[in-house]
Amino acid sequence: MLAALYPCPAMPIQAIAFDLDGTLIDSVHDLARAANLARADAGLAPLEVDAVASYVGDGAASLVARTLADDHHAEFTGSELQRAAMGNFDRHYKAGLKIATEFYPQVQHTLAELHAAGYPLAIVTNKPERYTLPLLELLGIHERFDCVVAGDTLPQKKPAAEPLLHAAAALNVPAQALLMVGDSKNDLLAARAAGSPVVMVDYGYGENVAALGADALISAFDELPAVLAALNTTV
Repeated sequence: MLAALYPCPAMPIQAIAFDLDGTLIDSVHDLARAANLARADAGLAPLEVDAVASYVGDGAASLVARTLADDHHAEFTGSELQRAAMGNFDRHYKAGLKIATEFYPQVQHTLAELHAAGYPLAIVTNKPERYTLPLLELLGIHERFDCVVAGDTLPQKKPAAEPLLHAAAALNVPAQALLMVGDSKNDLLAARAAGSPVVMVDYGYGENVAALGADALISAFDELPAVLAALNTTV
């Protein structure tokens, strides 16, 4: 259900930017598979899927570092082991971007509805471009998006404001009129830094999202059109 609204946006919403993993798609099983294969390459035991899910959100390099930190601690960072693990993860993940990855319920229908309503749509993710663009193709939704900002498109990534500011410029709308939809603290912080309104989903990989103070909180993706209507009537 649509949660109570927080401070209203500064102007009507003209475009929407979406996080990818944990918001549009559930990719954790493929991420965990690649991470655990990389761990096996290093002679390490597999991690639980929930543990890998808790490491998602800051990009692939951070994910790989976190999956090995308990075994290698400080000496891991910047080491040859880190570079080898990243290379192995990259190889394994590229080989199976969409083995188990699937849309959350009602995502495809709702994206089509928003696209038909004339909203320009963007992806703003910390996932590297080498994974993001092929995955959007495999999912069959790449044509829905007028702009894709990946984790390495710019020198900065979420929680910095620049990815959202870049998306707003590409969509030719003010940042204050670009709604960010995500599942993590990075999404909220990026939106606040850019001056953009933000809606959080509570079904993704982020923790305690209800306490972050988003403009709205939803539990199902098809609640988003009602959120747009509610936010725009409060302007």
